[in-house]
Amino acid sequence: MIKIISNNENFLTETDWLKSYHHFSFGEHYDSNKMNFGSLRVFNDDSVQPGKGFGFHSHQDMEIISYVTEGGLEHKDDFGNNGIVKEGEIQRMSAGTGVFHSEFNHSQNDLLKFLQIWISPEKNGLKPSYDQKSLSKHDRLNKLQCVISKESSDSLHINQDAMVHVSKLEEGEIKYNFANGRLGYLFVIDGEITVNGSKCQTKDSVMIENEQSIVILPNKSSEIILLDLDGNS
Repeated sequence: MIKIISNNENFLTETDWLKSYHHFSFGEHYDSNKMNFGSLRVFNDDSVQPGKGFGFHSHQDMEIISYVTEGGLEHKDDFGNNGIVKEGEIQRMSAGTGVFHSEFNHSQNDLLKFLQIWISPEKNGLKPSYDQKSLSKHDRLNKLQCVISKESSDSLHINQDAMVHVSKLEEGEIKYNFANGRLGYLFVIDGEITVNGSKCQTKDSVMIENEQSIVILPNKSSEIILLDLDGNS
């Protein structure tokens, strides 16, 4: 099953400094039919005005991934981690037993755009941890680059049977195979693609269920992110 969700079907939070599209129930936005997709609990598409951001707040028992698509995300937490996640970089934080952190647009002039993804951990009460990784455009050009996984030594570790892939598509096609019972969640960051013959445009998301494989074709230059999830989570 391939289900395409247009961005106008998502929840929207809009303030003087933040514009955030929520793919699942989040904060004041609630729909009992949009709570999760497998272990994927949150998928937020955030745009943050210069110098603004999320002040110190707490998280617990959640695997939190931030993928910066434009600008720089400044991160601070109570474990002493302090850094800037730049465009094309990815950050992974295991909140575990509890962490306080803040996230701000590092720039005083330019917009920050990033995807915030929460995945439920395989078990609660883990020790909090943090890491980030710089990604090369070459490594994801016309192929899927695994950037988050439980097993791969080339990716950032996550405490769940899940994988996150990113790709910059210019030409050709990509075929991706799913193991039995796995779920896929694809988001078109920018561009236009077809997935198993179905057209998807900028900001469209795709739920993939009971499919052995998908074929992704770019109709024009496109950026995508693909999650491979345990359907039993």
